[in-house]
Amino acid sequence: PDPLDPNIIYSGKITRFDKRTGHAQNISPEAVRSGKYRFLRTAPVIFSPVDNKTLYYAGNVLFKTLNGGQSWDIISPDLSGEKWEAPENIGIYKTPEMATMPRRGVIYTVAPSQKNINTIWAGTDDGLIHITRDGGKTWQNITPPTLTSWSKVSLIDAGHFDDNTAYAAINRIRLNDYRPHIVRTHDGGKTWTEIVRGLPEDPINVVREDPLRKGLLFAGSERAVYVSFNDGDDWQPLRLNMPATSIRDLVIHDDDIVVGTHGRGFWILDDITPLRQLTDQIRTADAYLFAPQRATRVKRNANTDTPLPPEEPAGQNPPDGAIVNYYLKTPSASPVILEIYDAKNQLARRFASDDKPEIFAAKENQIPAYWVRPSRILPNAAGMQRFVWDLHYPNPLGVTRAYPISANYRDTPSEPLGPAVTPGSYTLKLTVNGKTYTQTLNIRMDPRVVTPAAGLQQQFELSWQAWQGINQSYAALSEIKRLREQIKALKVTGTVAEALAAFEKKLSEVDGSGARPQPGVIPPPNLNRVNGAFNGLLDVLQEADATPTTQAANAMREAQAQLTQLLARWQAVKNELPALNQQLVNAKLTPLTTN
Repeated sequence: PDPLDPNIIYSGKITRFDKRTGHAQNISPEAVRSGKYRFLRTAPVIFSPVDNKTLYYAGNVLFKTLNGGQSWDIISPDLSGEKWEAPENIGIYKTPEMATMPRRGVIYTVAPSQKNINTIWAGTDDGLIHITRDGGKTWQNITPPTLTSWSKVSLIDAGHFDDNTAYAAINRIRLNDYRPHIVRTHDGGKTWTEIVRGLPEDPINVVREDPLRKGLLFAGSERAVYVSFNDGDDWQPLRLNMPATSIRDLVIHDDDIVVGTHGRGFWILDDITPLRQLTDQIRTADAYLFAPQRATRVKRNANTDTPLPPEEPAGQNPPDGAIVNYYLKTPSASPVILEIYDAKNQLARRFASDDKPEIFAAKENQIPAYWVRPSRILPNAAGMQRFVWDLHYPNPLGVTRAYPISANYRDTPSEPLGPAVTPGSYTLKLTVNGKTYTQTLNIRMDPRVVTPAAGLQQQFELSWQAWQGINQSYAALSEIKRLREQIKALKVTGTVAEALAAFEKKLSEVDGSGARPQPGVIPPPNLNRVNGAFNGLLDVLQEADATPTTQAANAMREAQAQLTQLLARWQAVKNELPALNQQLVNAKLTPLTTN
């Protein structure tokens, strides 16, 4: 995309595509092919990191435009080899005529400097590397001595921390060489070092330096992704759950690695901040809580229609919440505990490794099992661990769990959720074997949301009132349910039975059980109705990150007033328990209790 206009995309050989209109304009340096220039099917197209108006495009020469392809300047000679040797591995197909075949190489990779607009690195598909220090006026051949004809300079990455550093991935499959080849220079190409220790026999297509941590490198091969923490001196796999596939390019975008495969698929490794923080001291520690990346409060799924069927090709959403990374040298003897505190040092959420998973009842929910997100349980295993907090307070109590139609494949939580937390600063406290580790978590709002802070605060306050209303009414309903069960178990007659019946009638008046609505008649408030009202309000308030409507605020005030009245009535009924229990004791019966 154009850094100055994200609606404009440059790609192909070469096209300027406008996402707003769907129009694609051919802006090739040659409007009609003359044969003077050679272009690869996957020709390099890259903006300068130093000047976002400068766009480079490569054939056998390097082109530059400052006006989006309306005109081009040629800023290099033909950088491919003038002559090339036929490799021995073609065997009987090698002929003398091959030594005089026409020049055919192209610039396969272009790496503008991260520091200097005048420095550009270029590599060809026939084994040459060049550099210019004056914006293309003069070029110097800095090809490593180990590169031979038919070596492909698959990708060069200019160093992010100094102008003399570059890394190059070399692919030599055409020479029947399936070994990995990555070269590094720290002196502008005067000397090169091959850096492949730890890599298996697996041709490398791409190497990139992390823009934030010097010496943190990533490489993509024909089968996997690899990582180095010491500038390429040693490598180890970073494949994780990714299938074996040909990695043709990878980029570091903010805190994520985005991988493009030869199968035209994209894979993303979310949140590499632990890799940037990892040190030898952390590797030898008993436990460690990594500083989390900034989290973004965003809706898990805004779809309001029938979800995609499982056979429909679709990508996976990034984690909906804050990613918490930690390290355990060995499993903790006691449960691992994660507590999250808000800016007022009030507990917002608590998780533990011995939490019980939520049980999915297929018949009750009448949805396919592949909708359901597995319960997120805090890991307690040796090694690097990851946990995702969904940026919500605990689920309200006593509400029948259900699954929304806004389903994601194997990633749909049951609802309702607790209120979403407000943007701001939070404290993470991880407790392992009695020792606590602390980090600060910053949460921002979805940048697409334009609701003012006051509106978001009102949304939270009303949602919090609804959440508390659900919990308070449920607590009272639970007490009434326990009393009713105890009364049902008693076998009594006479005056005691009459007293229990009168008491149970008062229970029914408070909780509304057995009440039948009459057409046109508004029934008196009861705990079941007000509990349902709070549930409905929580859903209304949390369905969109918007300032609550006046009618929602009015409905909240009415529900709270009813709850206050009902809780007072319920307390008055409970005050009758001592006298009733005395009758039961006199009749040698077990007294009633709300516990």
